[in-house]
Amino acid sequence: MTRIKLCGLRRPEDISYVNGLLPEYIGFVFAPKSKRYVTSMEAEKLRKQLDKRITPVGVFVDEEPEVITDLLERRIIEVAQLHGNEDEEYIKRLRTYTNSPIIKAFHIQNGEDVRFANSSFADYVLLDSGGGSGETFDWSLLQEVKRPYFLAGGLTPENVGWAIALLRPYGVDASSSLERDGYKDKEKMTAFVKAVRGKIERNDRL
Repeated sequence: MTRIKLCGLRRPEDISYVNGLLPEYIGFVFAPKSKRYVTSMEAEKLRKQLDKRITPVGVFVDEEPEVITDLLERRIIEVAQLHGNEDEEYIKRLRTYTNSPIIKAFHIQNGEDVRFANSSFADYVLLDSGGGSGETFDWSLLQEVKRPYFLAGGLTPENVGWAIALLRPYGVDASSSLERDGYKDKEKMTAFVKAVRGKIERNDRL
């Protein structure tokens, strides 16, 4: 089953939407430069409203490991997603603080990027077009991926079913495509989740 991650939640309404849809993961963005940024206090309030069946992920960009560890220990998040220039030494250092799962994001532009993703010490990798462009990348590069991964970058309700059928990723991740006027849109989120789960059901019958 392909997992679903809906990222960039920042309002009580967003939590209400996902509680009705029950994706496997949601994401809180702790990068101050992001328009979807939430503070630890805001995330804590949202976390308390989140259905316990959904796993909250914290998205960070070159954050100090101690900051990430604090959010994990306080159970505001259960998974750390690294979206900056964090290298393998950084991941090793973070591992000395926590046993919680780590996702490392890679911007896939060529075969070398795929090789880096394959060798990462992170528990999971997220493969993206980079920069929050909302565009897809050359998926043919993913033929060389040797481990489970989250697919991100330009996924929409219209193309996510095809992506799953073609690539069989561990999970799919969406954010900007689920928004209207800069905020999460219930209809778009619902359509995305239905597209993922509907495609899985059809594939399972083949």
